[in-house]
Amino acid sequence: MGKKLTNNLALKIGSVLFAGVLWLLVTNISNPSTPVYFTDVPVQIINSNLITSQGKMYEVLDDTDVIDSVTLMVPRSLTDSMSSDDNIVAIADMNNLTNLNTIHIEISTRRNQNSVSNISASNDILKLNIEDRKNISIPLTTSTSGSLQDDYIIGTVTPDQNLVRVSGPESVVSRIKTAEVNVNVTGFTSDIGTNAEIKLYDAAKNEVPKDKLTLNINTVGVKVEILATKSVPLRFSAYGVPAAGYRATGVVSGSVSSVSLAGKANVLNNLSSIEIPDTDIDLTGATENVSELINIEKYLPGNVELADPEFDGFVTVTAYVEPEITRTFTIPERNIAVENLPAGYRSAVTAYGGEVTLQIRGLAEDVNGFDAGQLRPVIDINKLVESGVMEEAQAGSYDVRLSIELPEGVELRDNVTVRLVIEEEQPEETEEE
Repeated sequence: MGKKLTNNLALKIGSVLFAGVLWLLVTNISNPSTPVYFTDVPVQIINSNLITSQGKMYEVLDDTDVIDSVTLMVPRSLTDSMSSDDNIVAIADMNNLTNLNTIHIEISTRRNQNSVSNISASNDILKLNIEDRKNISIPLTTSTSGSLQDDYIIGTVTPDQNLVRVSGPESVVSRIKTAEVNVNVTGFTSDIGTNAEIKLYDAAKNEVPKDKLTLNINTVGVKVEILATKSVPLRFSAYGVPAAGYRATGVVSGSVSSVSLAGKANVLNNLSSIEIPDTDIDLTGATENVSELINIEKYLPGNVELADPEFDGFVTVTAYVEPEITRTFTIPERNIAVENLPAGYRSAVTAYGGEVTLQIRGLAEDVNGFDAGQLRPVIDINKLVESGVMEEAQAGSYDVRLSIELPEGVELRDNVTVRLVIEEEQPEETEEE
């Protein structure tokens, strides 16, 4: 048997090898290897807690977490079973992170892995940027855009939260300087209540993208108050009596004569002026104009405010004071009228030198504008009786004060006294025939 087995040994070994090669040739010819293609294969990152547990964050660079194409070489008979997208797996394990912040991507299949003769990919390296995580809390500011209808302005803008917390890569979070919500108010005439998106901005007011950031809130409720406006006049007054020889002109004016107010339309419709009381301007003993700085805001009705943000509400109010002047007039005694003289009596008025001298005083404008023709001196018998100068209208001689009507703002400097003589009329004598 030994001789039979070893006889022609080389020939026998060659036959076996030839048979094996022939089998392989036949197999490849009947069931050859065929490529199966996959595109946009996502890379699964595992053990990421190795980075995040250290208070760090990672960012995939250059879209390397998606492999553009993967090719598998498999027997033709397995092509259909290998073509499903869920059959291929691409994994990047953080345990394999290099000093260059790269990870080799392991690509495998879920089925018939032993039948895959080759796997090739357009990319098998995951590139990362790793940096510290930063958390900040930043005040939330509000703004508006657009245009309201005429005669309306924006009142208060109130968010239902005033703080937002932001977390993300230090390089991104450090850029954030402001957090803002904006409400478009175009065309509105009543209050607005809405939800607005929170946007983040850097120091140059460029928007900071939020795709790498985590915010505790992304929108916030905002109430925008819309107020009507109206321009109303300011009314000023003063109290007190100036010093002797001086008189208030009655003119009290302000550095601002009217003011634009904002409030609800139903309130403004009932408002025609703002009255500044005289208690703020005291003319007592004044010999010149008196000026005071007054804050008119304290005199505004409730729920009404100043519409102009550049006006602080302070107005300089001036009450005008001028010295009195005096003019002298002379009236002939014949121009003095006697009224209500009873029937049967006659009167005569005498004055020193046959005329009456009187002086009127007041402000220059009033006194200089007074015409002597306006003087109408009168002696009223009824008033003399009422005042007790005489018990009744009867003959006699009386020293009486003249009654002179003067226009407002003008008065007699001194009372003027004349002599009034009343006599009974004598019946006329008739000639005897």
